[in-house]
Amino acid sequence: MSYKAFFGFQKEPFCQDIPLNDLYPLPGLQAVTERFLYALSLGSVSLVTGDVGSGKSTALRHAAGKLHPSQYKVVSVVATTGPMADILKQICSGFDVDGQTNSLARLTQTIKSAILEIANRKQTPVLIIDEASLLRLEVFAQLHTLSQFDMDSRPLLPMILAGQNNLMDNLMFHTSRPLASRILGKSHLEGLKYKDMAGYIKHHLKIAGVKEQLFPDEAILAIHQGSGGLLRRANLLAKGALIGAAREKCQVVSPEHVRIAASEIM
Repeated sequence: MSYKAFFGFQKEPFCQDIPLNDLYPLPGLQAVTERFLYALSLGSVSLVTGDVGSGKSTALRHAAGKLHPSQYKVVSVVATTGPMADILKQICSGFDVDGQTNSLARLTQTIKSAILEIANRKQTPVLIIDEASLLRLEVFAQLHTLSQFDMDSRPLLPMILAGQNNLMDNLMFHTSRPLASRILGKSHLEGLKYKDMAGYIKHHLKIAGVKEQLFPDEAILAIHQGSGGLLRRANLLAKGALIGAAREKCQVVSPEHVRIAASEIM
């Protein structure tokens, strides 16, 4: 019998692709959304930083979910350590324009033409770059050129950059200053406190169809300590502990189940 059947789950618990309406109201989520929308209103840049698994991508998805597609054209890309051409080609793909060239000038012009066309339709183009801390310094030095129109008098492309804490360090370099000078909002996501972790676990059990509290306080504490409050690791620990408990036909999760789950993940 699967652990889902054993505990009576109607949906997969602790999944990543949770619908926006079912998101737990995480601390910091509202602040990220407010700064996100503020950057959009001014055509500026907003930053979202945090450790791996702290909920940055979830926060971006929540904020972007507030945007009506008739008013906004959202392009979301995942950064790499590649050259400027790589990120520009991703952006071209997001804007549904031809990026089959290695010329930075042509790629940039293609993107800017797409931005103007979108703006002329009375929409706001929005560029979200996740894992932006991976970008090379040369990319930070040039990225701002995508938003320069009419001698930089028309801010048509708001950007949201999300990444680990070294994203701020990369933006402090002299060559990054043209981009950094456009930043008007910064959000930092930290690991959950114990109280929020308890609420988070209870919430996920409920939306998966289980009303019983399968995690006693000691197990929640073990998840909180083992994850450092980081959501991705907490999800893995909780799911792994559920599988372990079901295997032993235990109706509740113990700290030992969490410890065993922790030994299976990095």
